Amino acid sequence: MSATAIAKPPPVSSTSGETLQERSKGKDVRISNIVAAKAVADAVRTSLGPRGMDKLMTLSDGEVLISNDGATILSKMNVLHPAAKMLVELSQSQDIEAGDGTTTVVVLAGALLDACGSLLSKSIHPTVIASSFLMAAEKAKDILQSIARPVDLHHRDALLQAVTTCLSSKVVSQYSDILAPI
Repeated sequence: MSATAIAKPPPVSSTSGETLQERSKGKDVRISNIVAAKAVADAVRTSLGPRGMDKLMTLSDGEVLISNDGATILSKMNVLHPAAKMLVELSQSQDIEAGDGTTTVVVLAGALLDACGSLLSKSIHPTVIASSFLMAAEKAKDILQSIARPVDLHHRDALLQAVTTCLSSKVVSQYSDILAPI
């Protein structure tokens, strides 16, 4: 038999029907998505909280912007990767729904994705990770329900305390004693 007559063996496939090469590509895509999204989260992480650092950005038109507001930083970033864009959109959705917590949701998502990366590197299947996150979310919801206290709208002191706490993370925090009663 000549060398040209030897047929190439078919690709090794798993029980799910995907080839070894396809499975490897899927892992690479997952890792790429995690790295890109984590980079966005890391970019705004240090701006979080009352001691958050300012970011100095040069915009495409040459304008210089200094901000420690996560929503502003994310909106000015030129993000191309689809997974990273999802984090920017997550921040925008949080801003629309709650008006606050834009940086927190991105940092939290980045931390969860980092945990996913660690679990994936231990060969834990993505479906198992996803179902475990759903169980953890249910448990967290149960814990929050068990420690929640009802708010009496007729109890002014408790309402003022809640509003003052909300205002403490804002630029206007120094005026929270004036703004809270409003």
